[in-house]
Amino acid sequence: MSDSQPIPARDRMPRWVWQAVAIFWGGAVAALAVRSVWASLYPLFLLLLVSLFLSLAIEPGVNRLAKRGWRRGTATAVILVGVLVTFLVFVIAIGALVGQQIADLLSDSETYVNRTVNFLNDTFGTHINADQVIASINDENGAVQRFINSQQGRVVDLSVTALGILVQALSVVLFTYYLVADGPKLRRVICRRLPPERQRSVLSTWELAIEKTGGYLYSRALLAGLSAFFHWVVLQALGTRAPVALALWVGVVSQFLPVVGTYLAGALPVLVTFIDSPPKALGVLIVVLVYQQLENYLFLPRITARTMDLHPAVAFGSAIAGAAVLGAVGAVLAIPGAAMLQALLSDTGTRYELVESDLTVVKPRLRRQQRRAARAAHPTAEPDAEP
Repeated sequence: MSDSQPIPARDRMPRWVWQAVAIFWGGAVAALAVRSVWASLYPLFLLLLVSLFLSLAIEPGVNRLAKRGWRRGTATAVILVGVLVTFLVFVIAIGALVGQQIADLLSDSETYVNRTVNFLNDTFGTHINADQVIASINDENGAVQRFINSQQGRVVDLSVTALGILVQALSVVLFTYYLVADGPKLRRVICRRLPPERQRSVLSTWELAIEKTGGYLYSRALLAGLSAFFHWVVLQALGTRAPVALALWVGVVSQFLPVVGTYLAGALPVLVTFIDSPPKALGVLIVVLVYQQLENYLFLPRITARTMDLHPAVAFGSAIAGAAVLGAVGAVLAIPGAAMLQALLSDTGTRYELVESDLTVVKPRLRRQQRRAARAAHPTAEPDAEP
């Protein structure tokens, strides 16, 4: 008789347990593989997302030129070159300004230190010794000199980073060119795989994306122009160095870099003015804050409502959400994406008749001439519209 006895059926491991273990470990391995692939393809995904945004933004201009007889490839190349030249001129102007200010500060640091210390002592009643501050700056073992020496070894790292950014920018330009130049061919390939009703839906969504992206850029460009003009007038009146470059910096950065762009935009003119005159820098800071309030409550709601039909609170929240998901790129792309999503959702679902209530009454806005005519016709009546 054999020593090995068969295991009773009730004591055997159920077959589903082994299947569950295999599914668990198979799913874990698949999840790790997907995570690794996503980490590798994430930069490419960002490049494609930015390229898609730019293609939607410049396609209206390309379509207009194509209707006038231009080849789509030539029209796309002309518009992209114009955008690149404008961007390079902006970067060079700001870089030259910052480099000049740093050179002036290093060459005549004692004068600027004395001026700043005198301003602090006279304004805030402090008792700072300018000679001690200058000595601490010039001390080879001091914190300032140690920081300067530590930055000299990062020149190679900065060069490599700049080269990587240049390669990414060229990749974005290349993807954008093909998306726009071959846009009709791409849409034909996609629509051939869909029934007619679905084709109309895809094309209408594509057209809506172009409209909302163009509206976003138009509104931002208009706000940037207003901001640049206002700050140029103020900086020119105060005698700040390079008022045109600083005004362009404030206008572009504050509008095209959501959430933190306002603070970064205002910091540079304040610092540049502070080097020459601390009291004027305080005036620039006040002007930046005042204009920001004017923009938030006067310009931004009107322009955004006309170009994108997007509530400012929704725009602000979408920018924060986009920054949390995709960083600075997500913050820039989130606003037109939210406008497009809002437009798509507005066409879906069932609409019902609105119940009249004081909580839902929206008084129409009247133009200034209409308000004057209404007051002239009824001098003692209360105006029915918002001021």
